Amino acid sequence: MTDPSGTTSSSSPTPAGPKPGTPKPGAPKPGAPKPGGPTPGASKPSGSSVAKPHPVSSHVASVTPTVAPPSDPSKFGRVDDDGTAWVTTSDGERQIGSWQAGDAAEGLAHFGRRYDDMSTEVALLEARLTAGSGDAKKTKHAAEALLESVPTAAIIGDIDALTRRLEVVVEHSEAAAAVAKHEKEVERAAHTSRKEELAAEAEQIGSESTQWKHAGDRLREILDEWKTIRGVDRKVDDALWKRYSKARENFNRRRGAHFADLDRERGAAKARKEELVEQAKALSSSTEWGPTAGAFRDLLVEWKAAGRAPRDADDALWKNFKAAQDVFFEARNAAASERDAEFEANAAVKEELLAKYTAIDPNKDLDAARASLRDLQEKWDAAGKVPRDRMQELEGKLRAIEKSVRDAADDQWRRTDPEALARAAQFRERVAQFEEQAAKAQAAGKDKDAKRALEQAQQWREWADAAEGAVGEL
Repeated sequence: MTDPSGTTSSSSPTPAGPKPGTPKPGAPKPGAPKPGGPTPGASKPSGSSVAKPHPVSSHVASVTPTVAPPSDPSKFGRVDDDGTAWVTTSDGERQIGSWQAGDAAEGLAHFGRRYDDMSTEVALLEARLTAGSGDAKKTKHAAEALLESVPTAAIIGDIDALTRRLEVVVEHSEAAAAVAKHEKEVERAAHTSRKEELAAEAEQIGSESTQWKHAGDRLREILDEWKTIRGVDRKVDDALWKRYSKARENFNRRRGAHFADLDRERGAAKARKEELVEQAKALSSSTEWGPTAGAFRDLLVEWKAAGRAPRDADDALWKNFKAAQDVFFEARNAAASERDAEFEANAAVKEELLAKYTAIDPNKDLDAARASLRDLQEKWDAAGKVPRDRMQELEGKLRAIEKSVRDAADDQWRRTDPEALARAAQFRERVAQFEEQAAKAQAAGKDKDAKRALEQAQQWREWADAAEGAVGEL
């Protein structure tokens, strides 16, 4: 039989081209990375904080990729002049096919190239296993398929070496698959643990946190990280997702209730402040300055206690409240200015009165001084109020005049007080009584009694002298 290239086989059909899996011209060389894929040994980007397991190759015996130059098929086989192709192995020489497309040298080169193609496939499997970049099971299955095809392959080369290489790949693929399975379990456990941590944190936020903005941002961050964590068992992942979802719903429900309450409170505050604005407007035209100023202070206390209304409404309401307040206090200030001018004029009148009545002298004529003082007091009251800062000064001068007249009247009363004179006379009578008792006791020879009576007489004499002296000094 002759294939499209002119190759024939007498013992079995000879493939028309490379077997499935054989690299095509322009394919990557053994050990080269896939286009767009990661370079073997380079770190892989990850959006998750979960640690990645080590490459499989670090846990199994190293398989060194064999990248050889084109082989010399003449060392391992031949093509007869009639086109029959032979390959030599440790089991002996066997026919692999027939070459009819050219001379024997071209046929030998053809079968050598086919051997090199298969060797390249094996090198790719070796590189994949060494880098740990592929599925170890798939690598094993591919190596087993090639190993099975080697005995009937239409290739000329070191068949024994190629077989040993494939056997090594198969052997180490099994170990790599076991390690990969373990590492996948470790990775799954780590990812599961991380999602459990995130779910627990979300539950705490959902049930406790009242820092609404910060907590909401954190729940979104948890969700972003959650999406990057893969490889968790489906049932476990679903259960953890339900925990996170429930926690987020609980947080959103509490946050919604909080802001709903806040809206109600702000609505109530708005209604109350609208009432206070109307009360302030009603008070703004009052001329009862003291009571109304106190009423405005009370309204301001209530305003602060009412709480915050919605921002726009609160600002507008305060503006209206403040405007009504300003109308009243500006009117009060204007009235106060007029009153101050009137009080200054009153102060000038009182200064004139003080200058006029300063000459009052009660020591010369008490009755005339009393009459002048009464006249001064009547005119003083009629003059009216004075500025607060002048009140103490002016009242002090008036009190000095009043005191001088009052002191003179008191002195005169004490000098003519009949009760004081009667007390002095009574004291003299007591003196006489004790002196008489002393004389009788002495005549009777009672010296002690006489002495005691004289001492009492002396005491009453001193009191009588004091009483008479007080009246005489006045």
